[in-house]
Amino acid sequence: MCALLSKKIWPLFRALLLAGLCFVILYPLIYMISCAFRTPEDMKDPTVIWIPRHLTWNIMKQTMKAMKFPRTLWNTLILNIGCSLMQVISCALTGYGFARFQFKGKKILFAIVILMILVPDQIIAIPRYIEFRYCFGIQPLMEKYIPALGQMCNLINSPLTMYLPAMTANGIRSGLMIFLFRQFFRGLPQELEDAACLDGCNPFQTFLLVMIPNAGSAFLTVFLFSVVWYWNDYYVSSTFFTENATIALMLKNLDTQLVNELFHSTTADISPREKIIWMEAGCLLSVTPLLLMYAFLQKYFTEGIEHSGLAG
Repeated sequence: MCALLSKKIWPLFRALLLAGLCFVILYPLIYMISCAFRTPEDMKDPTVIWIPRHLTWNIMKQTMKAMKFPRTLWNTLILNIGCSLMQVISCALTGYGFARFQFKGKKILFAIVILMILVPDQIIAIPRYIEFRYCFGIQPLMEKYIPALGQMCNLINSPLTMYLPAMTANGIRSGLMIFLFRQFFRGLPQELEDAACLDGCNPFQTFLLVMIPNAGSAFLTVFLFSVVWYWNDYYVSSTFFTENATIALMLKNLDTQLVNELFHSTTADISPREKIIWMEAGCLLSVTPLLLMYAFLQKYFTEGIEHSGLAG
């Protein structure tokens, strides 16, 4: 009787749970889409809840203009894809070293990797800014003897502020990526490396010719993580950039951009409710590329999570 009752209750409970999760996850997206294609009049109409009375593309066009979307998208892709690729390579080498090699100070260095996961970026923002502003201490010396060259040593507003940490496995969330690669490489059989060693491969050739082909799903997973975090980042970007526009920075400053571009006044008193449709359109523009990427790569992303051990 109890077993029969559980068989009837569990499917109902599972359906309610999934419906609740779908509502929590999909509600913001559906509301975003609804607002992005309605007119300001529909926003003021209390009878309009989900389906606009007057569909329009003007809000999306105006938001794209305010965000300078084509140029901003291009800047974001150049910075995002470049940093993500560099970060994947550097974190893979670091994770492989932790997984397969024994060396002095390994435990201490891995503890530092764990601290990279636990310590927020805000803690190291000021020291890192000073490093890039004075080019790791070189800028004052160069400015003293070669003033013209010293001015060039200021890396603020340069893509190098994002590329250099990514190249050295110190980019955004690098600690977690090193951990994922370590877990994945530890799960591969030792016999693969033994066979490569018998064939005359050195450690780097083994990594390049044997380990990488067997770690495709892990590489894709970490790459997707990196793309998403760099795409959504505005704190690190706003620390080092005052000129280079990215999607996240434009979305962060969209309120000001709307006042300047659409209402043509820096002192205009526009209520937040009036600007909701443009803000939601900006959110939709920023999240659409990520949703498309995940839709096409979902299968490989899920496989990579399972193989890396993160799901267990």
